[in-house]
Amino acid sequence: MKKLLLLIMATTLAVGCNSDDENNEPLTKNLIIDIDGLEDLGSDFVYEGWIIVNGAPISTGVFNVNLNGMLSQTSFSVETEMLDLATAYVLSIEPSVDTDPAPAATKLLSGVFSGEVATISSTDLLGDFTNANGTFFLRTPTDEADGMNNGNDEFGIWFGTPGAPPTPNFNLPILPDGWVYEGWVVGTEGPLTTGTFTDPTVQTADLNDPFSGENPGPPIPGEDFFNNAPTGFIFPLDLRGRTVVISIEPSPDNSPSPFLLKPLVGMSGQDTAPTTYELSLNSDSFPTGQVKRN
Repeated sequence: MKKLLLLIMATTLAVGCNSDDENNEPLTKNLIIDIDGLEDLGSDFVYEGWIIVNGAPISTGVFNVNLNGMLSQTSFSVETEMLDLATAYVLSIEPSVDTDPAPAATKLLSGVFSGEVATISSTDLLGDFTNANGTFFLRTPTDEADGMNNGNDEFGIWFGTPGAPPTPNFNLPILPDGWVYEGWVVGTEGPLTTGTFTDPTVQTADLNDPFSGENPGPPIPGEDFFNNAPTGFIFPLDLRGRTVVISIEPSPDNSPSPFLLKPLVGMSGQDTAPTTYELSLNSDSFPTGQVKRN
């Protein structure tokens, strides 16, 4: 009888070991993410998490966010050994159809693990916006003939300080690859872009001016609103009393609206140049959160 029992026990153990070997499934545990302030990326892009192990990124999975800011998934099963070795967490924005196994340049949040928890923010990836500010003024240089003011400066906005020529006046960090700044004016019709720019510290025009007049604009970001009015807008567009925003946009970008990162916000008044208006820090637009090994 004893021999029979020993045989049964040995057989049971052997079956159990073989089952584990055959399945070849590594032990896993959960990575829990808790992030506030993310937004819906549409159908072309997803969020993807990454743990950094020995300096290399390992994907923890992708998720979406609905129109109410709710994450489609907050718990991800990760191989225990890798998760235990992870020193940091990174959240990126990736194409929905993605053939590249590496993270995209559009990295949004990151943080270093302290024990089982990593507090994540945009600071280490995008720069320090603590003292961010800027100015803008209303002027329409692209329809002026021979430098003569046409008396319609309420139809144009330019970021900087008036002068001959005007100069940039942003206190913003230079963004890493994968991101650009974009200016916006917002009214009852919705948001309308003033163009994108990459370096806020140099005297240079932005990267596009589809609405301006025939003359070249000054060497600072901005736009006059005379031509090619989008659906829902009537040009020339009066910019007095409008909300003005500087956003940080992923590049490439599939949305005609500002991205969730809006470091600077201001309001235009009734006076045109030489009057300037302030752009102030909008720190609440930056998402924050924690990830926890569980």
